[in-house]
Amino acid sequence: CILTCVDVSSRYTRRGYEEYRRIAEYIARMAWQKKGNYMVFFPSYKLLEDVKQVYEQEFAADWVTCVCQTPSMNERDREEFLEEFKEQGETTLVGFCIMGGIFSEGIDLMGEKLIGAIMVGTGLPQLGNEREILRSFYSEKGENGFDYAYRYPGMNKVLQAAGRVIRTREDKGVILLLDERFRQREYSSLFPVEWNDRKTCTLSNVEEQLKRFWEMAK
Repeated sequence: CILTCVDVSSRYTRRGYEEYRRIAEYIARMAWQKKGNYMVFFPSYKLLEDVKQVYEQEFAADWVTCVCQTPSMNERDREEFLEEFKEQGETTLVGFCIMGGIFSEGIDLMGEKLIGAIMVGTGLPQLGNEREILRSFYSEKGENGFDYAYRYPGMNKVLQAAGRVIRTREDKGVILLLDERFRQREYSSLFPVEWNDRKTCTLSNVEEQLKRFWEMAK
C-alpha cells in the first residue's frame, strides 16, 4: 500500500510547529492502525528531532516504543538499534531514521520485522558549492541542472529507504510519502512502474485506507 499524503510538506518555508504536528500525527495514525515495526525517514537530524519532540509530547502511547538514530552511532549501537526490530509482538516500534543514512540502505528486515515506513520529504540535498557546480555543469550542456544536482539524488534516497519495507515476495507493508511535491510530474515520473497503483490520502482518511489495506492483506 503506497499512499501520497498531499496535505503535508517538508519545504523549508513551511517548517514550524503546525507542519511538525501534521507529520507527527501521520506517524501516530500509521502506528495506531496495526501493531508492528515501522521506520520514519527524515532528510535531516534537525527535522527528526523537531518532529520527534512533538510526537512524544502529543501522540505517545504506552504500547508504542520509539528508537532513534543518532549521528554518533558506532557499530555496536547500530546492531542494538536493528535488534529492536524483532518479529511482530504485542507492542509497536517506531524507528526515527535519516534518509540516505545507515538504516535506509543495505539492511534486510524481512517479514514482520518491518511492516511500514514513512518518507518525510523528497530527500533533496542541501545547497552547497559542489551541488551548484554540478548544476551549472549540466545546465551548460542544455540539461536540467537541478535534476542532476538535487532531484535525482534526492529521489534515489527516497526509493532506497522505501525499499526497506518489501524484501521478499511474501512481504506486506505500507509506504507513506509525506510531501505534496510527490504529486508533481517531475517527481512522480521517477517512481518505478510498480508504484503506479499508489493512491493519495489526507490526515482525515489515511487510517481508513490503511485499515482497508490490512484487512485485504490478511
